[in-house]
Amino acid sequence: MKRIWNLCSQICHKVETELDHGKELSKAMEKEIKLKPIGIIHTPYKEPKGIPIQGKFEKGVTGQAELFPEYHQGLKDIDGFSHIILIYFFNRSKNENLTGSPFLEDETHGIFAIRSPHRPNHIGFPIVKFEKVIDNIVTFSEVDILDGTPLVDIKPYVSHFDLRENVKNGWLERHFNDGKIPERARLD
Repeated sequence: MKRIWNLCSQICHKVETELDHGKELSKAMEKEIKLKPIGIIHTPYKEPKGIPIQGKFEKGVTGQAELFPEYHQGLKDIDGFSHIILIYFFNRSKNENLTGSPFLEDETHGIFAIRSPHRPNHIGFPIVKFEKVIDNIVTFSEVDILDGTPLVDIKPYVSHFDLRENVKNGWLERHFNDGKIPERARLD
């Protein structure tokens, strides 16, 4: 009986320890996460008006990601990729909404079902076409980013990892049924 009691005591202690650890993790998750920019994005789009809702709809426009000098070395071998993912901060968005109307329609959807900049963390991540890199400047096309946007990270687009099959596009599907770019693909 004493052995059973000791075993129960050990199990209870382990469970209490794990519960305390869970509370610590929960508290830690409530804190802010600090990110710092690694550079600045330069584009011809000075204001939202006229910008495409996705860079894919405006293939001829180019932009540049200017990395701060201390991150220059991180660009090694990026020229082997045709596309890259730019992770940036929507610095001009001051609103945080949980619902909103997307650019393609007036109907309201949840923020996690649209690509609005008015998100809880204001993060954007377009896939752009890599053009060239010279020193700390990455030139890319298929741009849908405002000039002066803070760059948080760059990742390579890798079709072996990022391409998915049998994709469902939710409410967006009705806007692309005919295979054409929707009329409202540019901000007014």
